[in-house]
Amino acid sequence: MFDIYTIVFLAVAVFIFLRLRSVLGQRTGRERPPYDPFSARDPVRGAAKEAGKENVVALPGRPAEPAPHVTQPVAAADRWKGVAEPGSALAAGLDAIAAADHGFDAMHFLAGARAAYEMVVTAFAEGDRRPLKNLLSRDVLEGFEAAITERERRGEKAETRFVSIDTAEIVGAELRGRSTQITVRFVSKLISVTRDASGAVIDGNPEKVTEVTDVWTFARDVTSRDPNWKLIATEAGQ
Repeated sequence: MFDIYTIVFLAVAVFIFLRLRSVLGQRTGRERPPYDPFSARDPVRGAAKEAGKENVVALPGRPAEPAPHVTQPVAAADRWKGVAEPGSALAAGLDAIAAADHGFDAMHFLAGARAAYEMVVTAFAEGDRRPLKNLLSRDVLEGFEAAITERERRGEKAETRFVSIDTAEIVGAELRGRSTQITVRFVSKLISVTRDASGAVIDGNPEKVTEVTDVWTFARDVTSRDPNWKLIATEAGQ
């Protein structure tokens, strides 16, 4: 038989249970799992992988990580040593770019430009459109694709093999609003030949090394998180 104290304790226990239930709620089996900060994916890196951009050749305007410490300032006369003469229009253009993009490194950019140049020339010769889509602006891509399509229509096949890239020098640099534009003059040696559908050579020489000069202009939006540059113009150089 319950005494008065037992009844009081039972009443208090039931009250506390009901209060907890109203605050914490009931489990339905549809609750979201706890947030795990280590499972979060980088949205930019994930999107790039899904878009098949793992093979993009970076024409870097900024390093992947900021410098851990500030170094002593470089003298104006030495800032673009080996790239542009002090006081020249080219140096002024590079100064404007560096002011807008503090991580810009001209030599680092040139290393990427050389890699992109070889990849674009090789992909164009092979008719491989995939890498071209990641490296060319829309207008340039349309021109390259039209030439590839016409070559395929005629049943022709191009073969290009790099012997060397002798020169890659910046000859123009400017900041147009948010767009950084850098023009590079490439001098390379390569073996190039075009064959018809039967395999006969119709242009070039498979045994001859030819010196080629190209002037290409690259651009990127300095406000973009994407560090890659796009080829926006090409022309044959002297």
